Amino acid sequence: MTDVQRLAARLDDAARAVRAIPPLTAERELDVPTAYAVQRAGIERRTRRGEHLAGVKMGFTSRAKMIQMGVDDVIWGLLTDAMAAGPSVDTSGLIHPRIEPEIVYLIGREVRSVAEVESAVAGVAVGFEVLDSRYRDFAFTLPDVIADNASAARFGYGAWHEPRDLSNTGLLMEIDGRPVQTGSSAAILGDPARALRAAARLALRAGIPLEPGWVVLAGAATAAIPLPKDAHVRVTGAGLGSVEVAT
Repeated sequence: MTDVQRLAARLDDAARAVRAIPPLTAERELDVPTAYAVQRAGIERRTRRGEHLAGVKMGFTSRAKMIQMGVDDVIWGLLTDAMAAGPSVDTSGLIHPRIEPEIVYLIGREVRSVAEVESAVAGVAVGFEVLDSRYRDFAFTLPDVIADNASAARFGYGAWHEPRDLSNTGLLMEIDGRPVQTGSSAAILGDPARALRAAARLALRAGIPLEPGWVVLAGAATAAIPLPKDAHVRVTGAGLGSVEVAT
């Protein structure tokens, strides 16, 4: 087993056992290219178990988060069909879940260049992402979080709408009827379409064309907050309706 495969196995085993582990960088140095190799090896472990790729998620899409992490570009991770949430999410299978509102794009045809990604969008929706770092205390360096597939855990979205300008779409997240986060899609790189283009750029660089039926989670418009047990969450987007999930 190579070092990359060993590190991927450590993260995968932690997720399956619902057990937090120390950051990988506590043991060894890890650069960004190697971290993405670990991420890819982790996804390959999932696909060998029968999961199928379902899309791309973006991370660090706010300027404040980039400055905090000392980076000048977004990060990305891969989604599988097993991460898609139904009407409920079983939080007992997650270590320390957090939830955030999302803008979601539906890819309608294969994307083989950044220039064609916006015209390939078949629909847009309001959504949510449940994050779950496999590291203790949700603490990590940049390479650690990349290796951990950008903390991907679960995702969901509401009804699809015709593609439109989403550069300043208001978002509201409620838990048990109480507003807990409000924001605008403008917090996503100034316009979530920029995150969509970044998703195509980074995936294509890795040799992964965006496929018909895949989704792109553009990134958080607000900070993620802890997802409690026995809760009802609703995320609403102006002109996009809402999506609900229970725990």
